[in-house]
Amino acid sequence: MAGAQQACPASVAAAREERRCVFLVGLGTHGDVLPVVALGAALQRRGIRVRLAAPAPFRPHAERAGLAFHAIGTEADFTRAVGRPTLWRPIRGARAMLAAVAEATEPIYRWLEAEARPSDLVVASTLALGARVAQERLGLSLTTLHLMPMLVESRFAPPRLPGLPLPRFLPARWRHALGRGADRFVLGPAALPPLNAFRAGLGLAPVKRLRHWWNSPERVLLAVPDWYAPPQADWPAQMTQIGFPLADTYGDAAALAPDLAAFLREGPPPLVFTYGSAMSGARGFFATAAKVCRLSGRRGILLAGRADEIPADLPPGVIHAPYAPLSRLLPACAALIHHGGVGTVAQAFAAGCPQLIVPVAFDHADEAQRVVRLGVGASLGRWRFTARRARRVVEGLVGSDAVAQACREVRGRMRAERGVAAACEAIARG
Repeated sequence: MAGAQQACPASVAAAREERRCVFLVGLGTHGDVLPVVALGAALQRRGIRVRLAAPAPFRPHAERAGLAFHAIGTEADFTRAVGRPTLWRPIRGARAMLAAVAEATEPIYRWLEAEARPSDLVVASTLALGARVAQERLGLSLTTLHLMPMLVESRFAPPRLPGLPLPRFLPARWRHALGRGADRFVLGPAALPPLNAFRAGLGLAPVKRLRHWWNSPERVLLAVPDWYAPPQADWPAQMTQIGFPLADTYGDAAALAPDLAAFLREGPPPLVFTYGSAMSGARGFFATAAKVCRLSGRRGILLAGRADEIPADLPPGVIHAPYAPLSRLLPACAALIHHGGVGTVAQAFAAGCPQLIVPVAFDHADEAQRVVRLGVGASLGRWRFTARRARRVVEGLVGSDAVAQACREVRGRMRAERGVAAACEAIARG
């Protein structure tokens, strides 16, 4: 037609980009979901439309970040999942976790099936297996987000597995073989039957090995820097390291509570003890924490969302706080004693704070090994975490010039970290 004008390729591409939406899926507790919330907020600041699916208790966090939210399950579902006694055990915990993951697989898939279009992008945390199924069945573009190096297989640098106190000199190929055994006898039997039953209903072939299949063949982001987890020759070719996505200010509060800020001003730097946001059965840990403070004469802060985990008779100078953003708290503290979650490890790095890790399950022992290797902390097994032993270790960390220097070096490296921004750039390129 004489008067018709054909849109130029650039304007067509711009219109297509404008219509594109990023669907984010975060599954797990605070350490798993808050980085996804931070990523969503950063993408929206770049003018990209974002929708987030996560467990129901994270709705307030998403709303504070201005993100459209879809609940995976109910508040009761989440409480039941994290309240399972076996969840916080080295080997049985993996089975309990994967049982919860299986319950979320179909809801995640159905949400993407109903809402996402072929032009949209999906970014999902490791255990959001419904997103991986949607990639295969619906043809959606998927980026897998791994928040910890333990989730990436390597025969050259296999991660340390929970519940297996292996000698350091054990050859890497043997440790890798043990990891393959864990796939076959622990992860596979727990995860694959419900996953493959769901896949069969969609006409998809069964998955044989979970830790291989959960990597998107398009793009994988590993959210730890190369100085923390050096790249390996047998890592997936489609994987990019993006650095730690520090996200604690997207938690239950972005600033210190006034009474906590006043406590910090009123005396010398305290010790901080935390066992994660959702962990139950931490009474023994916090009872030992109070004794460590009493023996050392140091002030202390016990961070725990559940007040019933805290001893009733805290010594003078020791307080309980339900929550605090670690980026605001740790720079004013002498040391951090914690479970070993990778997000907590990264916050201690950024603050230049020495840390003692008491591993519980999942990746905790692997993170502890990396912290010790960097010279910025120490590790004690749960059964070795007694008040007298922990006091000696903490005093050794706090009084060590070598540890202080290592902490300063790691803090300097952290200042160059831009994990969330790098993730945004990688996603935008997709």
